[in-house]
Parts: sequence; structure tokens; C-alpha cells
Amino acid sequence: MRLKIRNSQDFASGVLFLALGALAIYLSRDYEMGTALQMGPGYFPTWLGGIMMGFGVVIGGLSFKLEGTDSESLAPHTWAMRPWLVLTATLILFAMLMEAEVGFVPSLIVLIIGCAAAHKDIHWRETLILSILVTAGAVAIFSYGLEMPYRLFWWSN
Repeated sequence: MRLKIRNSQDFASGVLFLALGALAIYLSRDYEMGTALQMGPGYFPTWLGGIMMGFGVVIGGLSFKLEGTDSESLAPHTWAMRPWLVLTATLILFAMLMEAEVGFVPSLIVLIIGCAAAHKDIHWRETLILSILVTAGAVAIFSYGLEMPYRLFWWSN
């Protein structure tokens, strides 16, 4: 029996999750861990890194098969590059807008619309409705529920 990769995208995702999880654990090694009741600054990134590594093992492991022929390879030509590029650019734009203090609401709307634009068949009406509803929910949770100190708009405090 031969071990072959059945789904190259799942395998790559598993490797990515493993790498990001290991990086999170490595970067949080100098922070105080704390306990579940009194979490230190290293508690969340360490646990999140461990959970990501667990997902990587499961997703990567499910990408293998033991027998049969499969013509699928890890070649980049089988990957859709548009989502990789658009999502990366959207996250960078969101971070830049938050850093420039444009506001949580406009930044989040740009993020949601940008993420939807990663798909080739974007439906604008549904995307705009979704961006408004998700933004309203995020404002309710983070600004009012958790009282996080985000500026909602560039003109507000």
C-alpha cells in the first residue's frame, strides 16, 4: 500500500495550521501563562496555537489515502490565487484603517465586503446587508457589551 495525498488543498491547509499554531506557541513562550481563572498574556495565544495545531493534524491527516491512483498534485496551478491575494490585501487594509483611526464601523464594513470580493460570484445586495448586520452585531458585542475602547467612526470619541 502506498500513502498518497488525496486532497492537496486539505494537506496544505493542515501544514499551514500546524505552522501557525507552532508559531503562536513559540512567540508566546516568554509571556506569563496564568491559570484558567486568572489568565496571563500567554494563556490565550498558547491555547489557540495548540488548538490550531490540533486542527492541522486532523485536516492534514484526512487529506491522505492509502491506496488507489490519484492524479492530483501539490502544483500551484490547481489553486485559486484570487482568494489568497484578495483576503490578504483585505486584512492588511483593515489593519491600516484601524491604525489610521478611521473607525471600527467603516473598517469592518471594508473587511466584510473585501472578504466577499474574494469569491468570483459576489452578490452585492446580500453582501451589503450582511456587512451592515455583522457590523451592528460586532458593535453591540465589542463596543457596548464588552466596552472595548474602539472609535466607531473617525469623528467620534
